[in-house]
Amino acid sequence: MGWTQAEVRELKEGRYIIIENEPCKIVSIQTSKPGKHGEAKARIEAIGVFDEGKRSVVFPVKHKVQIPMIDKRNAQVLSISDKEVQLMDMESYEVFQVPVDEEMKSNLTPGKEIQYLSALGRKKISRT
Repeated sequence: MGWTQAEVRELKEGRYIIIENEPCKIVSIQTSKPGKHGEAKARIEAIGVFDEGKRSVVFPVKHKVQIPMIDKRNAQVLSISDKEVQLMDMESYEVFQVPVDEEMKSNLTPGKEIQYLSALGRKKISRT
């Protein structure tokens, strides 16, 4: 998967944007009025999808930004190790491993179906 382009004025809360090469979910957007010789600017606050870090950027509203192509898919849990879970995609039957924390690991059992996100070559379990 890759990314597309969009102008800042087209963005909405709850959508996604790439900030510092990290796909992020937009939490809030505030726009300012144009100044005497300037143009309107937008302040975007977002949270990283994979690292959950908070990011904030300011762009002119006509600026073009990158929008990640996020794919939501289903997979089946094959096995669970210390820090990783082996999953099999339910459509393509691709087998891959995803890192998992202790809290999420307690909800997983082999054979269970889960939902995961795939963006910019990275994967993360989103729902068990």
